[in-house]
Amino acid sequence: MKETKIAIIGLGYVGLPLAVEFAKKYQVVGFDINTKRINELRANNDFTLETSSEDLESVNVNALEILKGGSTGLWLTDNLQDIEFANFYVVTVPTPVDKSNRPDLTPLYKASETVGSVLAKDDVVVYESTVFPGATEDECIPILEKVSGLVFNKDFYAGYSPERINPGDKEHTVTKILKITSGSTPEIAQYVDEVYKSIIVAGTHLAPSIKVAEAAKVIENSQRDINIAFVNELAKIFRLMDIDTNDVLEAAGTKWNFLPFKPGLVGGHCIGVDPYYLAQKAMELGYNPEIILAGRRLNDSMGPFVSQETVKMMIKKGISIKDANVLVLGITFKEDCPDIRNSRAIDIVRELESFEVNVDVFDPWASSEEVKHEYGIDLIGDEKDINKTYDSIILAVSHKEFLSLDLSSYVAEKHVIFDVKSILPKDKAHSRL
Repeated sequence: MKETKIAIIGLGYVGLPLAVEFAKKYQVVGFDINTKRINELRANNDFTLETSSEDLESVNVNALEILKGGSTGLWLTDNLQDIEFANFYVVTVPTPVDKSNRPDLTPLYKASETVGSVLAKDDVVVYESTVFPGATEDECIPILEKVSGLVFNKDFYAGYSPERINPGDKEHTVTKILKITSGSTPEIAQYVDEVYKSIIVAGTHLAPSIKVAEAAKVIENSQRDINIAFVNELAKIFRLMDIDTNDVLEAAGTKWNFLPFKPGLVGGHCIGVDPYYLAQKAMELGYNPEIILAGRRLNDSMGPFVSQETVKMMIKKGISIKDANVLVLGITFKEDCPDIRNSRAIDIVRELESFEVNVDVFDPWASSEEVKHEYGIDLIGDEKDINKTYDSIILAVSHKEFLSLDLSSYVAEKHVIFDVKSILPKDKAHSRL
């Protein structure tokens, strides 16, 4: 096997941290079609906060020629021709769903066309994007063959190593999470495993096939989704019984094998999306995945549920709903993280708006520009700009900054505070999920 030279396709939450780690030991080209993103990274700025400026600066090189000269490091580019230099391609583009929750493989198809246009004999292409079992070999490989004119497992090879990035988690970073690997032949599987093992200190698990690796990834998040759906349903039931769900879970958690899941909004790029990939493939094969889809429906209902329950409490307190002022705290998909992808906090906002309520959103972690582009919402820029009196406050995301807010200074005499994440003291909120 010739000297490994790596190209990472897609420099988002997954691709960038991986590129930085590989660049400490290999010659790496990081490619993204977003020119603005490339320029920011060349200036050692990562808006996702997954990679520090220091780490970027330590591996960034200022010309592709430096890599070609044999130096380790990372060349960041939006120029397709630059990735011809590589022989080990890693695809880390997003795999979203459309408005009907059907898998959208368009980014994966485009990335495969990109790699196929520069693919050379004996090159290896590894996919990290979450997909349904069979997608790599049935959907991506044919594109690579068609565009490159090469023959799979004769002229070029493939692998699959699912991403396990946890945005915002500074403890479980890419090198500290055990990595599943696989390859299209036994020899390539070993090679792919060795490449990843060289940077993953937590070790690797070599799966027997690409399909097994794909299936392992897609069920990880499906399992979490179903478990969270169960406790979300408990929250709805216990609310009718006037029982605090968190008190129940704390009591039940004293048993050693009780699983510690909590109710809440389920969004993001993985848990809120991946189950649809498995469900779609199952339905294509004639099987109706009842539990998976039921869990998705339940979790997708939680945002509107929170808004409806808030409105009910406001009515009971004699607060006029039309033109009421409501402050939603948090728009990212999880706490202490700037990631707004598939955030279900938006469901709270949209449901409130259907009641003709005036909704303001404050989130110190989110990018105002991104939120405006994605959701059409103008964020409150800073805590000092919260200058209204609110009839209700909904704490949707448990950012640490919200713990220091004096919510009592922002509310009218008659008001409702709904603590979705149960992070406030009990006496500071009228309701918890």
